Amino acid sequence: MYAFLLFVAVLASFRGTVQHGLPLEIGDTVQILEKCEGTVQGIFPTNFIHLKNAHVKNKGQFETVLPVEDTVITEMTSTLRDWGAMWKQLYVKNEGDLFHRLWHVMNEILDLRRQVLVGHLTHDRMRDVKQHITARLDWGNEQLGLDLVPRREFSMVDPDEISVTELYRLVSRIVHYVAFHLLQMEHRHRKKDTPVPASTHHLFVHMKSLMSANIGEELEVYFHIYDGRENRPLSERFFVRLNKSGLPKSPEKTERQCTLFVVSSPFLTMLLFNFVILYSGRMGAGEKKNVCSVQYRRPFGCAVVSIADLLTADSKDDHLLKVYACNTESEWFQIHENIIKKANSRYNLSGLSVALQLLHGDIEQLRREYMVLFTRGVSITRKLGFSDVIMPGEMRNDLYITLERGEFEKGGKSVARNVEITVYALDIDGQILKVAAGSGEPGADEYHSLVLYHNNSPRWAEQIKLPIPVDMFRGSHVRFEFRHCSTKDKGEKKLFGYSFVPLMQEDGRTLPDGIHELIIHKCEENTSLADCSRYLKLPFSKANLPSNNQTLKGIKESFWITSFLCSTKLTQNGDMLDLLKWRAHPERINDSLSKLKEIDGSEISVVLQRYGLKVFDSLVHIINLLQDSKFQHFKPVMDTYIESHFAGALSYRDLIKVLKWYVDRIVDAEHQDHIQQVLKASEYIFKYIIQSRRLFSLATGGQHEEEFRVCIHELFMSIRFFLSQENKGISPVAQTQAVFLRTFPAVYGELLKIFTVREVAGFIRETLGSLPTTVQADCPLETVKLQCIAKTVEDQLYINPESRCLLLPVVLRLLQAHMQEQRDQVMCARILTSMLSLIKKEENGTAVSNIHAQTWKPKLRHVTAAGEFVACLLALLRQMSDRHYQHMLQGFSSKDDLRDFLLQIFTVFRILIRPEMFPKDWTVMRLVTNNVIITTVLYLSEVWDSYFYLSVIFINQPCLQLESFSPSKRKKILEKYGDMRVMMGCEIFSMWQNLGEHKLNFIPAMIGPFLEVTLVPQPDLRNVMIPIFHDMMDWEQRRSGNFKQVESKLIDKLDSLMSEGKGDETYRELFNSIRIPLFGPYPSLLKKIERETWRESGISLIATVTRLMERLLDYRDCMKLGEVDGKKIGCTVSLLNFYKTELNKEEMYIRYIHKLYDLHLKAQNYTEASYTLLLYDELLEWSDRPLREFLNYPMQSEWQRKEFLHLTIVQNFDRGKCWENGIILCRELADQYESFYDYRNLSKMRMMEASLYDKIMDQQRLEPEFFRVGFYGKKFPFFLRNKEFVCRGHDYERLEAFQQRMLNEFPHAIAMQHVNQPDQTIYQAEAQYLQIYAVTPIPESQDVLQRDGVPDNIKSFYKFNHIWRFRYDRPFHKGTKDKENEFKSLWVERTTLTLVQSLPGISRWFEVEKREVVEVSPLENAIEVIENKNLQLRTLITQCQNRQMQNINPLTMCLNGVIDAAVNGGLARYQEAFFVKDYIMNHPEDGDKIGRLRELMFEQAHILECGLAVHEKFVPQDMRPLHKKLVDQFHLMKSSLGIQVPVLSTCLFFQLLMHIHHPPLSSRRMSAPVRCTLPTAAPGPAGTLCPASLAPTEAGESPGGGEQPV
Repeated sequence: MYAFLLFVAVLASFRGTVQHGLPLEIGDTVQILEKCEGTVQGIFPTNFIHLKNAHVKNKGQFETVLPVEDTVITEMTSTLRDWGAMWKQLYVKNEGDLFHRLWHVMNEILDLRRQVLVGHLTHDRMRDVKQHITARLDWGNEQLGLDLVPRREFSMVDPDEISVTELYRLVSRIVHYVAFHLLQMEHRHRKKDTPVPASTHHLFVHMKSLMSANIGEELEVYFHIYDGRENRPLSERFFVRLNKSGLPKSPEKTERQCTLFVVSSPFLTMLLFNFVILYSGRMGAGEKKNVCSVQYRRPFGCAVVSIADLLTADSKDDHLLKVYACNTESEWFQIHENIIKKANSRYNLSGLSVALQLLHGDIEQLRREYMVLFTRGVSITRKLGFSDVIMPGEMRNDLYITLERGEFEKGGKSVARNVEITVYALDIDGQILKVAAGSGEPGADEYHSLVLYHNNSPRWAEQIKLPIPVDMFRGSHVRFEFRHCSTKDKGEKKLFGYSFVPLMQEDGRTLPDGIHELIIHKCEENTSLADCSRYLKLPFSKANLPSNNQTLKGIKESFWITSFLCSTKLTQNGDMLDLLKWRAHPERINDSLSKLKEIDGSEISVVLQRYGLKVFDSLVHIINLLQDSKFQHFKPVMDTYIESHFAGALSYRDLIKVLKWYVDRIVDAEHQDHIQQVLKASEYIFKYIIQSRRLFSLATGGQHEEEFRVCIHELFMSIRFFLSQENKGISPVAQTQAVFLRTFPAVYGELLKIFTVREVAGFIRETLGSLPTTVQADCPLETVKLQCIAKTVEDQLYINPESRCLLLPVVLRLLQAHMQEQRDQVMCARILTSMLSLIKKEENGTAVSNIHAQTWKPKLRHVTAAGEFVACLLALLRQMSDRHYQHMLQGFSSKDDLRDFLLQIFTVFRILIRPEMFPKDWTVMRLVTNNVIITTVLYLSEVWDSYFYLSVIFINQPCLQLESFSPSKRKKILEKYGDMRVMMGCEIFSMWQNLGEHKLNFIPAMIGPFLEVTLVPQPDLRNVMIPIFHDMMDWEQRRSGNFKQVESKLIDKLDSLMSEGKGDETYRELFNSIRIPLFGPYPSLLKKIERETWRESGISLIATVTRLMERLLDYRDCMKLGEVDGKKIGCTVSLLNFYKTELNKEEMYIRYIHKLYDLHLKAQNYTEASYTLLLYDELLEWSDRPLREFLNYPMQSEWQRKEFLHLTIVQNFDRGKCWENGIILCRELADQYESFYDYRNLSKMRMMEASLYDKIMDQQRLEPEFFRVGFYGKKFPFFLRNKEFVCRGHDYERLEAFQQRMLNEFPHAIAMQHVNQPDQTIYQAEAQYLQIYAVTPIPESQDVLQRDGVPDNIKSFYKFNHIWRFRYDRPFHKGTKDKENEFKSLWVERTTLTLVQSLPGISRWFEVEKREVVEVSPLENAIEVIENKNLQLRTLITQCQNRQMQNINPLTMCLNGVIDAAVNGGLARYQEAFFVKDYIMNHPEDGDKIGRLRELMFEQAHILECGLAVHEKFVPQDMRPLHKKLVDQFHLMKSSLGIQVPVLSTCLFFQLLMHIHHPPLSSRRMSAPVRCTLPTAAPGPAGTLCPASLAPTEAGESPGGGEQPV
């Protein structure tokens, strides 16, 4: 239904600045409903738009506005809009090559679109332009992954207006069309009706110049195609003259520079292109010029290029070819062969610039596609000989002569001669005819050969062409004059002999092809050859010399030529001549006709069009000759003869009798060869019969009509009899039957010229019906039967509905037999396709019923065999009406049969909607298939489970997910079909409601499939399907009192589906809203259950599922990322813990353990991988319980799997340098081996344990740093949102590097620049905020750390492993800040973080579970700072003393930092702050702390002295000055602080070193502190001991001289 209206295209953007203005963007389309006249203001100006006529299709909700214009224009417009957006994305994705190629194609399409819109093109040119456009559109769609567009005559087809089978054919044909243009997009697709074989090509050549010639003479360049396999030329020569500069001599005449070579060889890639270059000038290129003006043609060089190299060329590329100059003229004739064989090392080089392009198609096609070539001028260089396919009307009469070689005497000379041949062609009167050196240049009166210097056995290999008219061939001859070219006597050319050869013999035969040895007749310079009659009587060839002519036989000089005739008028065959002259010798006619079969077909075909009447008696032979593909185009000649020249009005009687006589002898004849030849020609025999009868009727007014019909009926009776014979295997009769069936369909059209449609259909029905229906295996006749049927249903006769009704039963009978035997399925599908493409819905249902009855079940079996069967099945279903379905369902005798059938068809439907059923871009076929299926299932819904499964698969097809399509494509599908997912969802809901109490049979089996439907992002579909889950919960609650089954199945399926990428945030919110309608719109669900139980369990289930979906969505989003990062690992940990703690799903828990394990291995987190796999290990016992095959584990006992896990975990702990944990597992394994007396493995385990101990003591472990990370804002995933974590950094990773890594993982996050806790504004922000700072671990194993004598390698493990708590200190000032000594008011806010799990663990980061904040006073902070610095000094001194340090630099730096800070007043600041009287009096509770600070300061002084002593012992010589400086500063520090340190004796020094090796910790008092006299109240740096200053936040220095961790 169409309604016409105005439709506009926007020409310029409009911002809608007026009241109620409609903003427009350039390129938009607008439908005009009303136009304002006068002063009324509209919504946009009229000059911004362009009006078009349009019509509305399907007016209503899904109406389509179509402009009234060429459909190709409409498709171009919409396609370019779609490409535009995708083209920009190519740039973003950095696909530069396709980006630029698509840009060029889009511009080309726009130019072509402009040509079509202008409308000035001719009909043929318009067709070519449209073909070009559609080729580009298909190419672009293919490159961008868009859908295939089926077209007919360049216009898009409506799938509803053609049959499914025809649609399938169109789509299949376009696939090959697109493939062709992907290989060579520059060439247009050949038309189907153009009978050009694929091997027809043309090579375009444009001669540019010869580079670096430096000869100073004019040049001649000859081009020809050369067969490198057979070493022979395949084409004429193309001749170009060059001037002394190496450029074309006639640049204004392009036809002399450009040519098209015809290349029709099937071995295209094996052909070569040969260039021969000669120069015209002096005998030697280096000779000095003299007064002589005589010019000689001398050899210069040769070049060869392979045509295979040109196959990939997309344009006329210029080629610079290597020209090899031959230094040895005796090898000139084979220089090209030497180049091909790479034997060219001794040849000099120069360059030849030529443009070459390989074009595809015949000459007429090239004239259409490359008009500019022919407009500008181009010569045609023909093939030597006829084309592979001889076309009617092809006229040629060319004689090619090749000057091969000669043998000459010296002629009294001391050196060999310089021989030049002059060639003349003369007619019977001695008049000179033209001789051509090749195409390109016009012919001349004579031809001069090249001259080979001092060579009595020259080999020229020069080809010339003699285009002599056919009427002048008789009596013509070619004369060759031989001259010696002297280099002395002023360059004179002296004649010394001649040869000649006649072109036609006395009997009319032309010169035979091949090599001819000619006689050289001696003559003098002044001999006159003008009178041809004087020498034509002489013998010309040594092969024809009489035996008694010893004089000429003894001549040593000879000249060899090769001749080749290509003529459609002349022949070299004597038998053919006798047949053509049959009137002159009637007595020879029988012999001539007998010999006709021995004549080559080329000889016959070229004269058939002129002498058809003379070969009538050899009708069968000639007809069968035309079956050859080489001569198939001469069939129109035969047809023309029959229609226009055949006059045998009485011949039909004899022809019918003879043909019937042959047919009657078939069954009994022993030799069938001749009969088969007769039947092979039956098409044309019937043509003669019908034409003869028509001539007779025309002459007699239709007499003897009944007699003729009886004869035809009798003939067909004989045919039916021999066709009805059953033959096993390959018998002669079966072969004869096959021959007839191959030609029988060609007879239909001839019979229709005399008989009515029903009569002809009757003949065919009875003939095909006589064929036996039994199908015999391995019998070629069966294939021929199907081929005959295929031609029958594709014939014009079958298109007629009247004849189709008669032929359909017999065709279906034969077809059903083959389909049931599953033979020749592709051919059966082709036949069905042709049959169904003719049936329309408006026809009566007889044809549909017949096809359905006989082919329905076989098609169901073959639906996976070929796409044609799919199209046939869909076409049949589409044609079926309610009556057909009712008739089909009533035809089953029992419900079991009906159920089996429905199961089978639903299975077929499930196959049809598989993604692999059609190629990815066949969306149109998928949509048609879905449309047919959704209509069919309305009738076939008896088998519920199969129906539901089919419906679910239907809804989830990729081709129906409209959200993934472009807006224009989505709009087209909605307008055409609507959203078929919602339609099918409504059907599912309706069927579910009709199940009643049978719903329990589908719980929980259908939970997964229905859940999969709800995950489709279509709101209407979700709203339809979600209530089904309410119903399932209700029915399960009634049956079991709970819905644990529903919950379990729901959770399991939800995990697998969302892992596949289904579901989104909207779905989570929609699913969560289930609790609202649960008691709202559906109160009837709760009438028979207790509200409390239902409410609690229902809300609990939905809450659990919602939280699971949150984690699954986060997990899926994280897994989309490329590299493994903390986000992936953290998300997996969150999901793993959820399955364990909240759902208690052990199998899912184990699956995610292994997913997390794989992530850790990929990230090389070996310690975390070990802890992860340990979770699964802890679930197993040391028992012999058998375990099933699971994940990558084989079927084995629980003990074996636990053993394998132990070994794997130990290996990963080893790789992660966490050897202490590996030792524990080694011990556990060793105990198990020992309990089973497995001493072999026990020994291995003990050795492994020992190796781990060795690694602890010998290998260095890096001390990791820890960082606290806060994730704030609502844009973070659920498992991170508004939470804080502590992360273990990578090796060598410091704060800056870690912060950068986190910002890379969360590129949209904002780094917070402070460490204060954020407020609610940050928590609720629609953004991502990261707060990162370093934290200090608080070890749990204090016993090991405090124990004396434990090596540092062991202590380092306990310092950084099994850590639950971490600390962060933030300095701040409380009260009034003392500007002179800020440490008096400098407090520390200490935050202690407790994690949910210890680090390291199954992740590199864990969430903070508890947070404690305390404040540390300035005095307590000073004590801790000095304690830490003293501990650092002790460690470094011990390492240096035990030679554990590679160099002494760390100790040097630490000593320098502490001593230098103390000298600069650091410790004095502590004295001023805490040792003064005011502080002691105001803080009496700090007395012990002040004493402790004194002890630590005194202890630091003694440690520094010991450190200097050790430093002096190990300091290298170049650092001695620095050591001296440190000693001087240390004494200055002691004097400034008033500390008196006596000189240490050797014994005391040793005790102090022992004290340093085993120092007290902060929690232990020194057992015997060294006493010293310290003033307690006197202020001042001289009388007080100042603490090392606690560095302010901007300085970053610790009070003890070192750096304080941030």
